[in-house]
Amino acid sequence: MEHYFQPTTYHAAIGSHQPVLHVGDGDSIVTTTVDAHGFGQVGKSVTNGPNPQTGPFYVEAAQPGDTLQVTLDSISPNRDHGFTRQAIALNVLDPGHPRHDLDPGLASWCIDLASSTSTIDIPGSQMGPMTVNLRPMLGCFGVAPDTGQSISCATSGQHGGNMDYNGFVTGVKVYFPVFVEGALLHIGDGHAWQGDGEILGTGIEVSMNVKITVQLHKGKKINWPRGENDQYIFTVGNARPLDQAMQHATSEMLHWLQSDFQIDERGAHFLLGTCVEYDLGNFFDPAYTMVCKLPKRVLPNA
Repeated sequence: MEHYFQPTTYHAAIGSHQPVLHVGDGDSIVTTTVDAHGFGQVGKSVTNGPNPQTGPFYVEAAQPGDTLQVTLDSISPNRDHGFTRQAIALNVLDPGHPRHDLDPGLASWCIDLASSTSTIDIPGSQMGPMTVNLRPMLGCFGVAPDTGQSISCATSGQHGGNMDYNGFVTGVKVYFPVFVEGALLHIGDGHAWQGDGEILGTGIEVSMNVKITVQLHKGKKINWPRGENDQYIFTVGNARPLDQAMQHATSEMLHWLQSDFQIDERGAHFLLGTCVEYDLGNFFDPAYTMVCKLPKRVLPNA
């Protein structure tokens, strides 16, 4: 079944909020998200940030200990402008690195949906206009965390949240551990484009039209978000310091290789240690994000 949902309320934290819609296993949801500051499709403020979330969506029969699969069927900007910050975040630079008179404010990008590009005339720069191809993604989404927590959309954890991984694009399947009845899925924080690490503290922030499909894996327990696309399987660790995020992602991948691909422990260590690739998700917010990737071509019987 396909559900069309137009949000009127949003949440700046992911938690056990009153669900806005009940959906079944295998159902699709067509909806919209606002940008990181709460501005919608017509460019007007409709709520407060950070990263306001549409939802939550209650998935029937989801229980703690299950896994929720979220397929990102379609992610598309629904307006012709977005914004970024203008200076790289201080925590990404050497202490005392000079930024002189860089404007700490926001810069506006023009989004051309017809050409699938976004362009900016960089304020105060002699470099001239810069254009990037659109690569729409979701920066912040996830399920309600355990023990009644409500966690700010400025950060991330086992439940997902503000991971800002630019691999969360159309066609990707994402897997979340379920901690509460109904899972309570939240989605938001669309970026038309984002470099690795979100080191400006933003991507090109914009409101989105989104379609997702949810599927439930009963009795399948995972510890951290997972995902897959046509070429890779990947796991996501969210923590600070960065080495802890890497540890979570790497251990989760080893668990996945042994439990789902029936690779013995020694083989899993050799395979992952030889063929692993790492991506950097968020390197700006309170929890950093590391992504551990393995090409599908190296998996047995791939």
